[in-house]
Amino acid sequence: MSGEVLLHDTWLGLRRRLLARGLMPEATDSLSLRDPTSGAMAWGTSEDALASDGALPGDVGIGPGHGPGRGPVPAIALHRAVYAARPDVCAVLVGGGPFGRQLQAFGGWMPAVFDEQIRQLGHMGRPTEELARLPQALAGGGNVAMHAGRLILLGMTPSRLALNAELFEKCAKAWLPAVAGGASVRPLPWLVRHIANGRLRKEQAHAREQVRQGRWPVETRGY
Repeated sequence: MSGEVLLHDTWLGLRRRLLARGLMPEATDSLSLRDPTSGAMAWGTSEDALASDGALPGDVGIGPGHGPGRGPVPAIALHRAVYAARPDVCAVLVGGGPFGRQLQAFGGWMPAVFDEQIRQLGHMGRPTEELARLPQALAGGGNVAMHAGRLILLGMTPSRLALNAELFEKCAKAWLPAVAGGASVRPLPWLVRHIANGRLRKEQAHAREQVRQGRWPVETRGY
């Protein structure tokens, strides 16, 4: 099986999972995978899936010099910007579930209030409106960001992206109603956040090196 076919098959399987979980409900929601070996990016939207379950993603390059595939150029540019800012990331979703999407109405940011949240998702950067500011929001290693009102979820691998998207939706489902009801929700103690986030950053450092070598990041145990 060629690398291109494998990338397409992986993209299709991941899209089916996200659609089934309600994490790509809008037609313009988009999903991409970065192939560390070739540098290609498989990209497509929920609308592709609605048109035909067998629709394949468009093949586009990561760099700005490559022409876009199907779909709106700004959406592709957003995915490219994430990959340029985060060499450890090989999967990106612009979408998310119903609770995660409501974050925009609460400042577009969520503090670290759950153990698994900080361990797997890291510190969420502040929301951005200009694409040029997105790299700064992602510089802290967080796997969730809000840009121009759209939720962005990142993963070192396709399966990690799916788990991250599912986890963030669960966290948002618990946090948003509490805050909306006027409850005072405190973040985790500093030491807990420091230790858990430190483990995530080590994994990301390993992933960056593996991507640099043209290899997919190795999955870690114990999500």
